Amino acid sequence: MQYVRFFEEIGLKDLPLVGGKNASLGELYRELRPQGIRIPNGFAITADAYQAVLNQGNTRQELERVLSGFNPDQVTELAECGARAREILYAAGLPATLEREILEAYRRLGEEYGPELSVAVRSSATAEDLPQASFAGQQETYLNIQGENALRESCRHCFASLFTDRAIHYRARQGYGQFEVALSIGVMKMVRSDLASSGVLFTLDTESGFRDVVFITAAWGLGETLVQGQVEPDEFYVFKPTFKQGYPAVLRRRRGSKQIKMVYSGTSEPSGTRIQETTEPEREGFCLTDDEIFVLTEYALQVEAHYSRRAGEDRPMDIEWAKDGLDGHLYLVQARPETVASRKPRHILEEFHLKKTGTPLARGRAVGNRIATGSPRIIRSVESLAGFQTGDILVSEITTPDWEPVMKRAAAIVTDQGGRTCHAAIIARELGIPAIVGTGEATTQLRDRKAVTVSCAEGDEGVVYDGILPFEVRRTDLQAVPRPKTRIMVNLGNPDIAFQTSFLPNDGVGLARMEFIISSSIRAHPLALLHPDRVIDARDRAALTQLVRGYDRPGDFFVERLAQGIGTIAAAFWPKPVVVRMSDFKSNEYASLLGGRSFEPIEENPMLGFRGASRYDHPSYREGFALECAAMRRVREDWGFENVVLMIPFVRRLEEADRILARMADLGLARGQRGLRLYAMCEVPSNVILIDEFAKRFDGFSIGSNDLTQLTLGVDRDSAMVAFEYDERDPAVLEMIRQAVLGCRRNGIHSGLCGQAPSDYPEMADFLIQLGIDSVSLNPDTLVSTTLRVLDLEKRMQGKDAG
Repeated sequence: MQYVRFFEEIGLKDLPLVGGKNASLGELYRELRPQGIRIPNGFAITADAYQAVLNQGNTRQELERVLSGFNPDQVTELAECGARAREILYAAGLPATLEREILEAYRRLGEEYGPELSVAVRSSATAEDLPQASFAGQQETYLNIQGENALRESCRHCFASLFTDRAIHYRARQGYGQFEVALSIGVMKMVRSDLASSGVLFTLDTESGFRDVVFITAAWGLGETLVQGQVEPDEFYVFKPTFKQGYPAVLRRRRGSKQIKMVYSGTSEPSGTRIQETTEPEREGFCLTDDEIFVLTEYALQVEAHYSRRAGEDRPMDIEWAKDGLDGHLYLVQARPETVASRKPRHILEEFHLKKTGTPLARGRAVGNRIATGSPRIIRSVESLAGFQTGDILVSEITTPDWEPVMKRAAAIVTDQGGRTCHAAIIARELGIPAIVGTGEATTQLRDRKAVTVSCAEGDEGVVYDGILPFEVRRTDLQAVPRPKTRIMVNLGNPDIAFQTSFLPNDGVGLARMEFIISSSIRAHPLALLHPDRVIDARDRAALTQLVRGYDRPGDFFVERLAQGIGTIAAAFWPKPVVVRMSDFKSNEYASLLGGRSFEPIEENPMLGFRGASRYDHPSYREGFALECAAMRRVREDWGFENVVLMIPFVRRLEEADRILARMADLGLARGQRGLRLYAMCEVPSNVILIDEFAKRFDGFSIGSNDLTQLTLGVDRDSAMVAFEYDERDPAVLEMIRQAVLGCRRNGIHSGLCGQAPSDYPEMADFLIQLGIDSVSLNPDTLVSTTLRVLDLEKRMQGKDAG
């Protein structure tokens, strides 16, 4: 019997023989390596070899006796059974025929790669990497193995690792018998990522399940630190549709702390590896260049396309990669079907919403888009798991696979270390519970707390709040919500929730608020970035220096962050229109940004002052507007998001409109160029009175009912003293809206309304639909309910017309 098969001899059809991991490696090596994807060579030790080990002496009978009748949910009992099972299997040794084949294959691999060859020895269970369950990580991996003796020992340990505590428990939870799964071993040439970087990539967003992105994580050194959650990695997103159209762009990037890395230790140590601290340049820089990100993206698309063709359906993938520090090339070292986000029912939308917030105790990377409450339990080691109660919040520095029997009883998981592809994150997604990773301090901050709320429903950042906070869960069957004739669009400013929001029934984004991105992601006044020497406060100057570290020019920081925020929203709703309003901060709001007080006037009523279009060509802000336009050009022209429509707020006069349009054209954003549509907010009475003239200058209007009400009724909407006079349903305001909608229709341009009035007041929605407005844009939380109301109204109107 042949116990060893090289990668070129195996493929996906051989999963029962060589396990999921090796079958996939063989498929990659045979089918995709000829297409230009780099895959290290290696060989598989088959499941028949494992059976041969079991059949030596009384090995199988002893294992059956140890593993019969124990409770895998009892941590202590599980640990005792697991330890004894591993001892039995390791002691069985390797049959002589098997050992001879392994060493012969190793020598052949050495002929290909030279005498300095080192290999990775990785387990490959025969039920591993299936579309319906991922057995990955349940057994052991041994890295930087050199020499025949070390290889022999690693193989024995690898066979024994089929009975790690976590593997025994996982099989029991998944409904597999302990002898129903066999083990194959993969022996692959090591990629020298200890001298470079490595990571994991997915062909979808792991949190929302959004399938049009490639999500890449990267850390220095060998990849084990990332998988184990010991390091917070860099993260990158690339949008598939525009990438395929020839617009390579990093849609979003986030620099991880990357404080440690795993490197070779030398052959004198059994593990072959050690952990060391990274240097400051490594922590401050990114692990990958843009060109390398695009190479990995191309690899990912090829792998996804191949596996999808084989499966006859879309097959999102989970792929491991490594960069060789000697030859500088990028290699794929594993690919498996993604088994969590891709399996969520796509027609059922589940939304978690906090009804109120509280005191934040810890923050980190959010995993799971969910909320949970419970008592925090600080876990330092496997010994302290015994006291863990079902429904507790598991809090630790990191989690390890040995903790999985307890993790399934947790309401949520919070860790000090790790990124969104670490062990804690992977298991939390699989269990359907929220997790916050990489908090840095949760084990300290939550130590004396009796109850906390873990919220992962507020974007990329997860927050642990003190106490039990009320929240609600909304479930929507998207298949049951048809599209009305009136376009129902969404208001959105937070790119962190763009992917998940895109699953709501919608016709695009009617208002993308630039201000949110500037205040949350950039946080600095654009002129303070350009002229830090003019910033009065020394602390602000120091903070600005820290903010733009790694950028050659501070203005590049503003342009990149703004472009990434808007680009993410544009990608999430592609190819539907995304209407982006240029900045509409008031002077007091601009002043609150970092360094802003040095550049903003003090106004008695900022609501009626230096805001909107009046700023864009004014000497006090024209440089800032140039940065905004540079970011929008990058999004539309460099990244290919021509679904972005730009909108100018608070245009008071026709002359002002002409001046701003000319200024935008000078900055490369001419109306009509590359299909660019320009809208204006209709929120000043002059816009309505001169609608026919304004319509010659713009492609559409979005009625801002808040400001239009303020200026029609002469009520400061920020003043509590006259709040009782503020009502968007006032006949004068309704008449303004009516004239605006009819004026747009008369001139053949788009009419829309962005505001809460149609959601807050059902009669307002009825009024707009009866007017025949083209679109209504709403906040996400009222989108479904208002859509249903509009459908009902349109149906009644149709019946009335028919009668």
